Amino acid sequence: MGELFAGLGEEGLGSSPSPPKKPFLLRSSQDRLSWALLSATPAGWGLSRCQPGRPHLAIAAPCSFTGRQTMAEFSQKRGRQRDEVLGSTVDFLLANARLVLGVGGAAVLGIATLAVKRLIDRATSPRDEDDAKGDTTCLEESWKELTLLKTTPRLQPRTPPAALSQPASLPAPLPSAPEGPSDTEPQPLPQPSSPAPLCLTFQEKLLAFERDHVTIPEAHVALAKQLAGDIALELQAYLRNKFPELPFGALVPGGPLYDGLQGGAASRVRLLVPLVLEVGLWGLVPGMDTVARDPRCWAVRRTQLEFRPRGSSPWDRFLVGGYLSSRVLLELLRKALASSVNWPAIGGLLGCLIRPSVASEELLLDVQHERLELTVAVLLAVTGADAEDRLLLAWPLEGLAGNLWLQDLYPAEAARLRALDERDAGTRRRLLRLLCGVCRGHPALGRLDRRHLTQVVLRLGEEEVDWAEAALGERFLQALESLIDSLERASLPCHFNPGVNLLSGLREEEIDDIGFALYSGLQAPECLL
Repeated sequence: MGELFAGLGEEGLGSSPSPPKKPFLLRSSQDRLSWALLSATPAGWGLSRCQPGRPHLAIAAPCSFTGRQTMAEFSQKRGRQRDEVLGSTVDFLLANARLVLGVGGAAVLGIATLAVKRLIDRATSPRDEDDAKGDTTCLEESWKELTLLKTTPRLQPRTPPAALSQPASLPAPLPSAPEGPSDTEPQPLPQPSSPAPLCLTFQEKLLAFERDHVTIPEAHVALAKQLAGDIALELQAYLRNKFPELPFGALVPGGPLYDGLQGGAASRVRLLVPLVLEVGLWGLVPGMDTVARDPRCWAVRRTQLEFRPRGSSPWDRFLVGGYLSSRVLLELLRKALASSVNWPAIGGLLGCLIRPSVASEELLLDVQHERLELTVAVLLAVTGADAEDRLLLAWPLEGLAGNLWLQDLYPAEAARLRALDERDAGTRRRLLRLLCGVCRGHPALGRLDRRHLTQVVLRLGEEEVDWAEAALGERFLQALESLIDSLERASLPCHFNPGVNLLSGLREEEIDDIGFALYSGLQAPECLL
């Protein structure tokens, strides 16, 4: 075997130091291992000879060192303990590797074996300071890269208003990284502080309710007026073509929306269809003088029959017992609106959907636009029949008053409120809008309509009190007290017709429910808003 290993240096070392030229015997397995690797190592790689008696290999980069290291020096620097059994096995394998695998295979096997032994040594040996610093540096660099990936800004979800008073929950912290210098380390987000509780007065809450639930956008008001005016023109053209013998006046849209008394939404418009009656052929009879004994109504009687017999007026065809019947005219116009008018074509021309309401006794048109919904109430009206210029409406009344005409006091009430506000720059109309907005959304107070609330505001408006905006909350509570007083007496007289009790149409149970709701609202008025 010694003669076999004697020629290894001449074949595999290349530019490495020349081995002895004379044949010699390798005295131990350690020497055989060293010379096997020396002969299999490519040119340019340095190999250190091991001291006899201790198996050790050390392969370095080309030209890294030229001297020889002893086993004791290397062991003192690295501090590793070798396994004698493993060294003997490696000696045997490497000694015969060149015969089986050739020069290249022996080199690869030697390097692989050395790597495995170093891994075992690193796992079983105490770590040096240099290795610990190197591992720490690699770990820090890895965490720096992870931090750069995780510091991408993300939008935090907005805290809902109802949960502002609750402590905000912070996101779960990331796994703790080794401490080290890092400019891109994410900064902790500051905790949102809980806002101070707001203590609003009732006046401020009332103004906020008016802004959010009562005030109508100007664009909706303008659109509703435009739709109502266009429908009035189309309906007037239809009536003139359908009933050319009946002298209808110009259709006039109006109502609370036009007088600044509408609150909440631009949802209702009145469309008056006036009847032009001949002067001297018609007279008015108070409802109390008729068999109906109703102070709200008037009868339109045909006069001058001896000089102008029946048939002289185009309206004579609607007489019942010598009186112009509101019920017959309502039925005529109802049938025309439901079956004769081409509402789909008119709606397509106006950019909306128009349908007559068949469920209501009133003449209603439901208008659906992409921006709002509107109800147009078509009202047959008699005007100018007497010197006081009363406005009478064909209203679906019951019983003996079915053929009578209902007196409409809305124009007079709206004009009075406007005059009172203009006199002292008051807020009476705003108070009426607020009361209507509160009652409209309440289950019990919904039975109070605009007619009831208008009388309360008119009664208070006549008093010499402060009607500035700063006193609006006080006037609101005063209106509630006035309503409670009227409910206790079960009497709410009409401002312009004291003989009419507007609470007469309510049952006793309904009055009790309304009174209880108002009394509770007076104790805690914020609950009504």
